[in-house]
Amino acid sequence: MGNTTYAETLASAQLISTGLRANLDKLAKRGMDEAFVAGMEGTLKKVSDLNAEQEALKARLKEKTAATESALTELKGQISESKKVIKLALDSASWKQFGIT
Repeated sequence: MGNTTYAETLASAQLISTGLRANLDKLAKRGMDEAFVAGMEGTLKKVSDLNAEQEALKARLKEKTAATESALTELKGQISESKKVIKLALDSASWKQFGIT
């Protein structure tokens, strides 16, 4: 099949499946039977369902990444503010306990 996308592979499988089903009587003498076509259609549906699930997971991952980045930005701001207050309130000898050098 080479380097084809999911969409191209699914479209190709759908076309082949439809063609097989339409010409099953002609292909039966070569070993192509209803069970094979039904199996192919089942696999096509399985791949299609898994692909849809994967795309949904990708979308959720992007949402979680954005939320994590937002929370991280907030945390960095809090760290920065803490360091400023520590430096103003305490002498430099005690900064080390806060990880400030």
